[in-house]
Parts: sequence; C-alpha cells; structure tokens
Amino acid sequence: MFTNRVLSGMRPTGALHLGHYHGVLKNWLRLQHEYECLFFVADWHALTTHYDTPAQIEQHVWDMVIDWLAAGVDPAHATLFIQSQVPAHAELHLLLSMITPLPWLERVPTYKDQQEKLTDKDLSTYGFLGYPLLQSADILIYRASQVPVGEDQVPHIEFTREIARRFNHMFGREPGFEQKAEQAVKKLGSRRARLYRELRTKFQEQGDTAALEAGRALLEDTQNLTMGDRERLFGYLEGGGKMILAEPHALLTEASKMPGLDGQKMSKSYNNTIGLREDPETVTRKIRTMPTDPARVKRTDPGEPEKCPVWQLHQIYSDDKTRKWVQVGCRTAGIGCLECKQPVIDGVLAELKPIRERAEHYLNDPTLVRNIVADGGEKARKLAHETLRDVRQAMGLGYS
Repeated sequence: MFTNRVLSGMRPTGALHLGHYHGVLKNWLRLQHEYECLFFVADWHALTTHYDTPAQIEQHVWDMVIDWLAAGVDPAHATLFIQSQVPAHAELHLLLSMITPLPWLERVPTYKDQQEKLTDKDLSTYGFLGYPLLQSADILIYRASQVPVGEDQVPHIEFTREIARRFNHMFGREPGFEQKAEQAVKKLGSRRARLYRELRTKFQEQGDTAALEAGRALLEDTQNLTMGDRERLFGYLEGGGKMILAEPHALLTEASKMPGLDGQKMSKSYNNTIGLREDPETVTRKIRTMPTDPARVKRTDPGEPEKCPVWQLHQIYSDDKTRKWVQVGCRTAGIGCLECKQPVIDGVLAELKPIRERAEHYLNDPTLVRNIVADGGEKARKLAHETLRDVRQAMGLGYS
C-alpha cells in the first residue's frame, strides 16, 4: 500500500534560472534513478499569491516543464504532471480541511513570514491561509514516503505528518473500537475519566498538543489498567486506528550554493539571475558586468577575492588550479577582473549548452511536451484515485 515514492513540485512563477538548477533540479536528476518520482507543476499554489495576475501562469507552466526536460528530468524515469489536472488534490484538501484545527494553519512559520515580505499583495485570503493544507494534500494523495526539501521547509512536512496522523486516528478505527474504548474509560474512575475526556476533546477539536501530552501522562500514571485497555485508551485519546494516509518524511537536500550576479541569493526579485535558456551572448555580458571588489578601482589595484561576488562563482565552476590562480592574481593585481571572470563564463556556458540544446528539441515539438504531461497526468490520477477511494470510505462517503 505504501511505497518508496518521492513527490516534489514547483510553482510556475517565471523562467527557471541556475539557482533552481543547483537547488532543486540537480537533486531531481539524482532522485529519479533512486526512487519512484512524481514531479508536478503547482499551478494552484501559484494562485495563492498571484491570484490577481493569472494571465501569465499558463505560459509559465509550459516554460517550466520544458526547463525540467531540458535540465535532464526523464519522463521514462519520473512522472511529470500539472496539479490542477488532478482534481483529487482539491477534493482531499477539502476533506482534510474538515478536521484541521485553525491554529495549526496559523502557526506554520512561513504564514506570517510571507505576509510580512509580500506587503504589496493582499494575502488575507483563505487560499493563502490554507496553502499548507493544500501542500499536505499534494503529498498525501500519492502516499509519498519522501519529500525533498531544504531545512526551511521541514515544518511543512511535520505539519503534513500531523495531518496524516490526525486523519488516521480519527477514521482508521477497528470494528467496535469506540465501545471498547468507552468501557475502558469507565475503569479510570470518575475523576480521571472526566479529566481524560476533557484532554481528549481539547486535542481532537483544537489540536492542543499540550493536552495530548497531559492525557498520555494521565494514562501512564494509572495502575489498574490491562495492557489491552491501556493501548486502546492511548489510541482513543489521539483518535485511534489504522494507517490510511502515509506519514511522509523530509528528504533533506542541500541549499542551493548558486549565488546571484551581485553576491546575494540568486532570485528573480533581486534581478540577479542567469536563466537556464539564456543565449551565450547575454550570459557573457551579464558575467562580464558583474560587480567586483570595490577596492580594485584601477587594473593595478590589488583586491581581495573573498570580497568579490565573482569568487563565489569560482567556488562552483573552477578547479583548484584556477582558484589558486585567482587568489594570487587578484591579491597581487597580476590579473584584471575581466581575465578573472573568463573561466566563470566558460564554466557557465559549458553547463548551459546541453540544457539549451535539449530545450530546443522540446520547443520545436510542443505536442511532445503536452503528451508527456498528459501521460503523467493519467498516471497521477490513477494513483490519486486509489487514495481518495480509501479516504472517502473511511469518512463514510464510500457510497455511489
């Protein structure tokens, strides 16, 4: 029922750049040969922050799929699809919303963080508040066991695990479970039984984890319970039951080490990117005009590589011999900044050449791209249907 399956997605908010390649796509290229991988275009997620400018999303969707294929994502080894073409994501999101305590959504770290950063947008919408739950539905609908994320995204995976655990506890009950559990509650004595019920209600209705811990401590301290009743009451406290939705694990990936042209993180919002499909002339011009150590006003002025954004790119694209040449040449003014930049230009162009060539193939055959996505969508819908069938049945919606 549960497989060694990886799920990952990206929001289609613009052209992909080298930061995406080094931070996400290179991981995907490795994972597609180690796991059963599903990679999806998160177009619904794009609407959570770009709902007022939807016109560009469609073009971004197809551009991003082409970038994935050009980078080396292989549809023979991975399933590629578009989120909105698998309606089961939305249905599971709706069903999970029935049991998700509001405070759980409000405490997701990125909720307030994004509201503070994106001050130019009105994010007081349910879509934005509920996007972590939609993200959970994306993962749980495929019973993914692994989700590749950076450390900053680990809380989202923990949130998804809590949702899966809560659902399983509430809807995965054994036959007669509640009656047996209620009989066991009476064995606690009137005072403890009353406290147990209060704590159980606080956890199940409000998501109060402190109440859960207090309930567990209460049971640990109760001596006159059989092992069977004790285990049953632990399960009843949390909701009790079998596993219907798999609890995913975070597959930690290294953060992108690809700096932008100004030394900051490469980001479209900083206007410091190199696109995966940019032509060689543009790439060359961008790198040649990069800022360098401010101390090197003239060619004869010595500089310090550690203070220069170009040195960060040497860390990625140059070998030890070239890096030593840069260190000595910069500090002694033995080389000029344009000379220093040339090995970086050569390295970036060499990395982008096969990507551009593969992209050209897909740009010239848009039907092929749509067929790849259609095939992936069909497979994704079948997998999602299996999970949704079990979820509906568990929630009493299995009738036709």
